[in-house]
Amino acid sequence: MRRSQLFGRTLRETPSEAEIPSNRLLLQAGMIRRLIVGMYSYLPLAQRALHKIENILRQEMDAIGGQEIDMPLVQPAGLWQETGRWGMLVGKELTGFEDRFGRQLVLAMTNEEAVTDLVRNQTNSYRQLPLMLYQIKLKYRDEPRPRAGLIRVREFTMKDAYSFHADEADLDRYYAEMHHVYLNIFQRLGLDVAVVASDPGVIGGYEAHEFMLIANSGENKVIFCDGCDYRANAEIAVMQKPQIDNGDPEPIEELRTPGQTTIEDVANYLGVAKTQTLKAVFYSTDDSLIFAAIRGDIEVNETKLKNAVGATDLWFSTDEELRRYGLVAGYASPIDVKGVRVVVDDSVASTTNLVAGANKPGYHLKNMNFPRDFKADMVTDISMAREGMTCRHCGGRLTERRGIEVGNIFKLGTRYSEAMDATYLSRQGRPQQLFMGCYGIGLGRVLASIVEANHDKDGIIWPPAVAPYQIHLMYIGKGEDVHQQAESLYMQLRAQGYEVLYDDRQESPGVKFKEADLLGMPLRLTISKRTLDADSVEVKRRTEAEKEMVKLDQLDPQRYLS
Repeated sequence: MRRSQLFGRTLRETPSEAEIPSNRLLLQAGMIRRLIVGMYSYLPLAQRALHKIENILRQEMDAIGGQEIDMPLVQPAGLWQETGRWGMLVGKELTGFEDRFGRQLVLAMTNEEAVTDLVRNQTNSYRQLPLMLYQIKLKYRDEPRPRAGLIRVREFTMKDAYSFHADEADLDRYYAEMHHVYLNIFQRLGLDVAVVASDPGVIGGYEAHEFMLIANSGENKVIFCDGCDYRANAEIAVMQKPQIDNGDPEPIEELRTPGQTTIEDVANYLGVAKTQTLKAVFYSTDDSLIFAAIRGDIEVNETKLKNAVGATDLWFSTDEELRRYGLVAGYASPIDVKGVRVVVDDSVASTTNLVAGANKPGYHLKNMNFPRDFKADMVTDISMAREGMTCRHCGGRLTERRGIEVGNIFKLGTRYSEAMDATYLSRQGRPQQLFMGCYGIGLGRVLASIVEANHDKDGIIWPPAVAPYQIHLMYIGKGEDVHQQAESLYMQLRAQGYEVLYDDRQESPGVKFKEADLLGMPLRLTISKRTLDADSVEVKRRTEAEKEMVKLDQLDPQRYLS
């Protein structure tokens, strides 16, 4: 491709919309352009990289018996109603609408329902199992908080695969195999990932793992143990909570605490440690108010709380909502509350003589004890693991890092087959529920993550396997002989099967070199008067500062690309 004909121009200034390095560099390199928030056009250079990512995904999926299909983006709402996800998601991340015939439809954000419907109508015998189907398909999610360029968008292309099995043991076997394949995929893509336990979320199922690129720009918090191999998304990570000995339960006592509404205020005012306080955090759902009671030194983990109460979504309650239930913000207590679901963290259940609100302004209670003084609808772990805490598994120290999720895998079990009556006939001729797994990789997010992991102050550094072009060829200086030599080399390299971006423009050497570093092709070849006189070409890898002169008749680009 001649640079003079390439669609898409580079930018000298940092775009105002850029939030993280990959977003900035892809915009500056003329590879993507934003249409509206959360929606991007991929220009020719990015599209070429995406095609290479797709090819790697197809090769790896085909290698483990996957069969590629293509399911519609628009799906009947009835399928989502069968599984119950219509009520959970429509009007939120799932976009529903009616066609001209009055039929309810959705724009697919994932395809568990559609693929289960497909398989239940095509597969009826154990002889057809196991089965894995995959697609590389455009999806739409009405993302409430698009951010960081391609990392969190509304419209995206995804490789989603779905496996079907006769029993749980075969699902476990295949899940482990897919885990290994994913590691191979990311290695080929130039991404060093960490595999962490994760929350299945709205996809459902009973086990899930995320493949995380550790990066400061990541939106996920990941918890690692420095003493064992425990690693998990902070949404589900567990920790050993410090055991606090406040003595045997003592009689409850009311104390005046004017103007003291936060844990820090109360602890300082009364001269007690935060570990001796009870924190009250209130959340609302579509049909209830949740009183989350946790020890004052620990934060509530909203994902754990949602899972515990079976809520699709929850949000902080307003003061008006609290007043409706007789609760006073800053002075609330779980004692004698009515019409509220009380969820107690196990840290509260194991700590005596806590200070908590008295349910009236300006007062707190000392020596509150569970279950002597108040009841709970549920006692469970709703705590947020954090840096410096103790690993529950080995006693090691937990550390916290940020990561970008580049892939995920789920054990769905019979979550969808039961809801949609997807069965097969066993060897004994009996109907049995299908066991399912699903496995996703977002292509745009992977593209951005590759740039996030492979760049320097000058621009992108594409791994050879996914670079839009293998070689960036240019000539610098004046003289028809220099130009003709570059033209000749361009034709020669293309004839040899190399992918070449040829900068044939009449620009200064500084502009050409700067742009070559920004675009980041693995190998740069430069023709100049100096190289022409030596019957040579200047060769430079994007990953290295050194350049070398190579005789034209001895040039072997593959040596530098392998």
